[in-house]
Amino acid sequence: MVSLFASPSIAGVINVNAFGSLSRRSRTVVLAVIVIVGAGVFWGRSFIGLADGQAGPKDKIAAAESEFSGSGKAGDTQTVDLSEKQASTLKIGPVGARDFALLKTAVGTIDFNENLLVQVFSQYAGKILKASFNIGDDVKAGDVLFTIDSPDLLQAESALLASAGVLELQKRALARATNLLKAGGSAQKDVDQSTSDQQTAEGNYKAARDAVRIFGKTDAEIDQVVDMRKVDSTLRVPSPIAGRVVARNAAPGLLTQPGSTPSPYSVADLSTMWMLANVIETDAPAYKLGQAVEVRVPAYPDTVFRGRVTTVGSMIDPNTHRQLVRSEIDDPQHQLRSGMFASFVINVGDPMRSLAVPAEGVVREGDGTMTVWVTSDSRRFIKRTVRIGLQQSGWDQILDGLSAGETVVTDGAVFLSNKLLLGDAG
Repeated sequence: MVSLFASPSIAGVINVNAFGSLSRRSRTVVLAVIVIVGAGVFWGRSFIGLADGQAGPKDKIAAAESEFSGSGKAGDTQTVDLSEKQASTLKIGPVGARDFALLKTAVGTIDFNENLLVQVFSQYAGKILKASFNIGDDVKAGDVLFTIDSPDLLQAESALLASAGVLELQKRALARATNLLKAGGSAQKDVDQSTSDQQTAEGNYKAARDAVRIFGKTDAEIDQVVDMRKVDSTLRVPSPIAGRVVARNAAPGLLTQPGSTPSPYSVADLSTMWMLANVIETDAPAYKLGQAVEVRVPAYPDTVFRGRVTTVGSMIDPNTHRQLVRSEIDDPQHQLRSGMFASFVINVGDPMRSLAVPAEGVVREGDGTMTVWVTSDSRRFIKRTVRIGLQQSGWDQILDGLSAGETVVTDGAVFLSNKLLLGDAG
């Protein structure tokens, strides 16, 4: 403050001797004026210095930025120079051609092959007497799944016994009429009538046997009913296919009706399963019947299940704009389960031959562009922007930016990009 008072411009305004005689409030105002005037003097000298050619803070920052931005660039080309030791850590190789398969991928779910999924009903109504298998049990074709007490079977067997009795009676009447005719005690018309009645009885008996046979009774069982004159209303319902029980709604005492859901049993042949996927609308034209399919599920990450496309939807869902693609997948070990999440790959065309670079030789930059490093002497490396296509088996398809035979970094390209980013490029 003393130096400020020593300044002629300030001393001319303020009298130091008179300062002490001011009131406290006046002294405060005077001190504020002194501070403002001093700041103005300080900044004025700073601007005068800049006018004389001295570098200010902004000039220093701009100079530093200019110096850094020139690092690693020769015009628009970005290069990195490496020592022999540094270059030995990289792998380089020529750009060559490689076959890329035309593949489509999608996700979906596993389901039973409904062409081999059977809902087992009884053909006739009745009360369930016994259910023999549980969910998860494997059955063979012909194994009895459940039995019912069938009133229809009881009626059919009763009709069989009645027809058998009538046939026996007509046989005896014919024999008697024949014997009387031989003895001269009856006319020929009596024999003819008895013959006709006996033939009618035989027809009714055969029809009655066929009616019982429809219920699944064998000829031996039918003969037993006739011989013992005893009906058996127990109806056995077998499995029509070999497979696994995937649903059971049967229990002793329950009434069952033909075709009334839910079915008492559902049996599925698990040798093949369905893969159901809804593919995007733009990919729909690529899918055709018979195309080979490779399916993977999270439960078996190292196992590839193979199959073929069996159904391609005939319409696009108006809400999701997706199309159904259904594939039949071989599953001889019965590993797949209905409802599993799955992904599949389908080969939709012949392989495409194109230039390729190992994936380790391609770098995704911060702005999203893809780059490789090209060299002619294994010491100076030039950054090149490329356009890639398919990525398969550790290789990237090069659509633009490289020519066949050029030498590029095949492993360690990230090291060069990081070195350039840090400003160590030559």
